[in-house]
Amino acid sequence: MELMDKTINSYFDVWLGPRDPRVKGWLLLENYTPTFIFSVLYLLIVWLGPKYMRNKQPFSCRGILVVYNLGLTLLSLYMFYELVTGVLEGGYNFFCQDTHSGGEADMKIIRVLWWYYFSKLIEFMDTFFFILRKNNHQITVLHVYHHATMLNIWWFVMNWVPCGHSYFGATLNSFIHVLMYSYYGLSAVPAMRPYLWWKKYITQGQLIQFVLTIFQTSCGVVWPCAFPQGWLYFQISYMISLIILFTNFYIQTYNKKASSRRKEYQNGSTAIANGHTNSFSSLENNVKQRKQRKD
Repeated sequence: MELMDKTINSYFDVWLGPRDPRVKGWLLLENYTPTFIFSVLYLLIVWLGPKYMRNKQPFSCRGILVVYNLGLTLLSLYMFYELVTGVLEGGYNFFCQDTHSGGEADMKIIRVLWWYYFSKLIEFMDTFFFILRKNNHQITVLHVYHHATMLNIWWFVMNWVPCGHSYFGATLNSFIHVLMYSYYGLSAVPAMRPYLWWKKYITQGQLIQFVLTIFQTSCGVVWPCAFPQGWLYFQISYMISLIILFTNFYIQTYNKKASSRRKEYQNGSTAIANGHTNSFSSLENNVKQRKQRKD
């Protein structure tokens, strides 16, 4: 294992250049192997989990879901607050910020972004809860792609560009996750479900987040600083892939549902009208039968 880690690290050093020494020795960052293994195990569970649960009763998980989602809501709120204050303390430039000019604020950003990276490992539980509850329709290509890639991408970010221009997408995403996990936590309580109205707007917020991240990342391309350009181009490409997938999800989930509801309403109106007619006909037949019996 140690030999494999050294080989992989040497390849990365050749391809991507020297790592940021400020994260040397940090948990899970020294070698790529643990992150890769976690990702493979995640994909195996996604594949085998539904097969294992096929003939079993779904688990409720209600209590643990409330605790889990509340925990991620608080963690996301903490990361959002720390990132915003760190950016202000370091006087970060919106258009382009390198990774070494923010002073002590850079270290604050690095520490928070490590938690952001680690939160992507915790969020694998989203999928595992779907499997245990047999909500397999929610395990979409988008869901698996997003969860599996984020942990790996942020391992590389933390090793090479752990602060500077990397802050923006994580800050927006942390804010969106405050809204998202608070919604999921509350929806685990049946009595709260009638009062939850913002699910649709979470997806809209995610799409806005991706567009804003592309804009802010593109600023670093147009007005470059010492932040590596390759990372900026990669982030723009990744955001475009998420926009495509999330837009498709939004159309499938909300536009088609609205269309099917309209059809159901129209069909329901016809059925009600037919129901009244049929009931009236049945009443007439009953009256006729009674008359015949009297005769």
